[in-house]
Amino acid sequence: MPLDLSAIADQVAGTAIFHGITPEDTVAVLRCMRARVRTFEDGEAIFRMGEATSVFGLVLAGGVRIERTDAWGSVSVLGFVRAGEVFGESYACAPGTPLLVDALAAEQTAVLLLDVNCVLSICSERCPYHAKLISNLLATSARKNIGLSRRAFHTSPKSIRGKLLSYLSSEAARAGGRRFTIPFNRQQLADYLGVDRCALSTELTRMQRDGLLSTNRSEFELFTDGGNEA
Repeated sequence: MPLDLSAIADQVAGTAIFHGITPEDTVAVLRCMRARVRTFEDGEAIFRMGEATSVFGLVLAGGVRIERTDAWGSVSVLGFVRAGEVFGESYACAPGTPLLVDALAAEQTAVLLLDVNCVLSICSERCPYHAKLISNLLATSARKNIGLSRRAFHTSPKSIRGKLLSYLSSEAARAGGRRFTIPFNRQQLADYLGVDRCALSTELTRMQRDGLLSTNRSEFELFTDGGNEA
């Protein structure tokens, strides 16, 4: 069945990558970028480490986990991509560059796949949206770099409590309140922070006992600003 580009344009209208582009021009962009939608099951690879890609993804529903696995099988979780956000754009814009990470569906996930070649080449039609699309891609990549810096802040404290306080404070700020849900289970959170899962669970129990937070699975509520141990 042919893709309904108008429906997809309406769905992505509020995303950063299409910011400032009219619905009519968005349809033209989707056509130019050979847009296609794929659904991935939980844990299924969208992009694999070591492969090159000329397309990047925009999450329509669900979420994508960015991971790196070393030669001994140890997994590092580098980030999470939510609905409305893009991933793989840096690799797509660097033709032939092998991915250093895996992009995996964190649940059943619908992804809009876009071919970046039309963005990298000079548009013969001098389309008014072309420059805006490039600007949006650059801004998105800049925000991704800031996100990687944010992870470095979370993993730099020496203690597990310090790492948790940094990460959970950041998530509370993102949510705009002290109650929030994180995109990781316990193992994934441990991998993201670079700590042992059992040690992380033990520290979370201590933090609940100390009145710093309450947690149920991926749901958290912060109670105080205390516990500044690093």
